Amino acid sequence: MRWMRLRGLLLVNLALFVLFLIGVLLTGHAHENDELTEHGQPTQTLIQYAGSSSFGETVFENWESEFLQMGMYVLLTVFLVQKGSAESRPIDEPAPQDEDPREHRNDRDAPWPVRHGSELILKLYENSLAIAFGICFLLSIWLHAVTGAGAYSEDQQLHGSEAVSAWQYLGTSQFWYESFQNWQSEFLAVAAIVGGSIYLRQRSSSQSKPVHAPHSQTGE
Repeated sequence: MRWMRLRGLLLVNLALFVLFLIGVLLTGHAHENDELTEHGQPTQTLIQYAGSSSFGETVFENWESEFLQMGMYVLLTVFLVQKGSAESRPIDEPAPQDEDPREHRNDRDAPWPVRHGSELILKLYENSLAIAFGICFLLSIWLHAVTGAGAYSEDQQLHGSEAVSAWQYLGTSQFWYESFQNWQSEFLAVAAIVGGSIYLRQRSSSQSKPVHAPHSQTGE
């Protein structure tokens, strides 16, 4: 079906996201019940676990790192280049992404904010990708704090200590341990694709230079 073929990259990634999220739910549920059994507590149903702080923390601490990675990557590629990388803008020459959208207000197929938007709307639109990732990151880090505080408090109470609020949990070493262990891996992955695309190729991939391209060629 042509409609699906033209949207295959997005659809397949969304399908994989759902598949692995279900995997996290099922395996996390089993692990949580093992922990509860060890402490002599009643086990949870799958629905109960899906609405629990433990599941929310697991999900949101990962979303937080992903949105941080992608948002920072979008911003860093505005200001920085890497000679020979397919992930970099060309060096010392203009790129299509650098063009002023105000010069394309009369383009028939240009997005509405370019053709008809006010200066404020256009300014927001030309930075909308980084803004969207930033909002998603802030929302995810707050949800991580809220759900993490719940899970942390449950563990504290099992050991006779007091519960904590989301703001208090933000000040714990556990919160930052959970964040940093994800953040470091995300930027390692970015460095791997930036550096790997200098010398390695994948034929037909938009993330690779042409197989015959010299290592010094920068950009796709």
